[in-house]
Amino acid sequence: MESLTRIPKERIAVLIGKGGETRKSIEEASGVKLHIDSTTGEVSVDWPTDVDPVLRLKLPDIIRAIGRGLAPNRALRLIGDDAFLRIYDIREWVGRKGNHTRRMRSRLIGRDGRIRSLIESFTGTEIAIHGSTVVVIGDELGLMTACTAIEGLLDGAEHSTVIRGMERDVRRRRIEDRSLDSYQVKDATTNTATEFEDLVPGLAEIRNKRKNIDTQEPTEDIGTTEAEHDTGAHSEE
Repeated sequence: MESLTRIPKERIAVLIGKGGETRKSIEEASGVKLHIDSTTGEVSVDWPTDVDPVLRLKLPDIIRAIGRGLAPNRALRLIGDDAFLRIYDIREWVGRKGNHTRRMRSRLIGRDGRIRSLIESFTGTEIAIHGSTVVVIGDELGLMTACTAIEGLLDGAEHSTVIRGMERDVRRRRIEDRSLDSYQVKDATTNTATEFEDLVPGLAEIRNKRKNIDTQEPTEDIGTTEAEHDTGAHSEE
């Protein structure tokens, strides 16, 4: 049995779930056996003999995310290869005074949760703000954009500035994606044509000759024309 991490006591019941439902869902998704100390919050695991090395890295993140306020069903997204975790401690920006932490937490959440929802919507991430902790999970690009926005707010940037920055990032990413798709389609078309030419010997040579003929400009044979005129003149005589 290996110790994974320790979670706050007020999150122990969430990790276990009603009737142990949450713990069972994590065990089924990961193929492990969890042990949760309901007194200390210590979480340990029995690994299977053929455990995936990536799972060894992912499972502690899932437990930490739940312990820091993220809903279990959202935290399970971390099992996927394309999902990653980032955790912020607000106190690193505002100090340990409770009123400063609460004020910054309100800035990150926004009125009726609007700012947090906007960041999640723009970036496709999952965000939880609990106590002095901010938890963010998402794919690589989404996480990068969301973390830039969160760090901007923690540094004191205006909400409008952060939102405009996210909009620019999303637009740029869409343009880059369209360019990549266009390149892939062109490349696939070229490859298909090449493969077909390989199947028909001499096809490429015929195409090249046809291109040369089509692009060749017609020229007038002056000598022939003059000879024809002379012949015509002698006939009339």
